[in-house]
Amino acid sequence: MAKKAQSTLINMLLSLTIIAVVAAAALAFVSYVTAEPIAQAQKAKKESAIKAVLPAFDRLEEATVDGAACTKAYSADGQLVGMAIEASTEKGFGGHLEAMVGFDAEGNISGYQILQTAETPGLGAKAGEWFQKGNKGDVIGKNPSTGLKVKKDGGEVDAISGSTITSRAFCELINNAYNTFQKGGNQ
Repeated sequence: MAKKAQSTLINMLLSLTIIAVVAAAALAFVSYVTAEPIAQAQKAKKESAIKAVLPAFDRLEEATVDGAACTKAYSADGQLVGMAIEASTEKGFGGHLEAMVGFDAEGNISGYQILQTAETPGLGAKAGEWFQKGNKGDVIGKNPSTGLKVKKDGGEVDAISGSTITSRAFCELINNAYNTFQKGGNQ
């Protein structure tokens, strides 16, 4: 009859170490395999957002203004027709809120798309539609030169019902993007 292995501290530590090493190697492999497809999907999402938020254009040019990623859109004759700016804030109810915001050449909001959010589903997560053209909080066509604010704070933007914090964060995000537009629109 075979002798049963004795359960000792050394045997337990050795077993746990082997399990931890195998699990870490598996996680590292999965991370390596999925890193490139995730990066490609994020790049495609941003490219799609840029095209969706800008007015009609013939040529795009990448730029960085005060550390913010921007894309300038030009007409066939080289005139600036708009600018897409990747903006974010940490002041959302769920923390990080990131969007691609488009402006026409005069600084009016031509569109936006939420790129990343951790807002509450059914409430703050409505920001992707709430502020779009034709909806209750419509900001499209507005010029945030004096700063966008929700009505509760003396502004003219309807906040998402039950999500004033998210709405304030969205307005801040748009204002940050507009400040970047002001600095980079004439470069």
